[in-house]
Amino acid sequence: MASHVEQMIEGPDGRPQRVMVNLGESPLSWLHARGHLSDRHFVAGDLLRADWEKAGLGARVTMCWDAAPRSGGRRGPERRADPTVAQLSARERFDAAMQAAGPGLADILWRVACAGEGLVTAEKALGWPGRAGKLVLTLALDRVAGCYRVP
Repeated sequence: MASHVEQMIEGPDGRPQRVMVNLGESPLSWLHARGHLSDRHFVAGDLLRADWEKAGLGARVTMCWDAAPRSGGRRGPERRADPTVAQLSARERFDAAMQAAGPGLADILWRVACAGEGLVTAEKALGWPGRAGKLVLTLALDRVAGCYRVP
């Protein structure tokens, strides 16, 4: 079984992005395990990622089970299924947390916590100097922890 896979995900601007994901470890857990993130920051980032996934904001990776074509070859209804209350609540929490992080901080937060990019990859994608990402990520996670009321 491969430990790394390439995935297409939707970026914060709505455009598809290709990322490499280590199936065994998220970037946040890697940073936390090595003492680069506090427990509070790790929990906040994990809550953000969980809300992102619950809200269905990631790319679809399964078969599309929309309505089958009707007789005569016409497709079924084009509307999407109504989101559940849990999805809507997760989307509201995610949006509030990203807003709490603020502009400039939300970019690296989304890339590392949600998209699963490593710090170096995120820094390069954002055009930042090396080692700037950890400081900015920590500031963003601190704001998100306040939003999620993580002690």
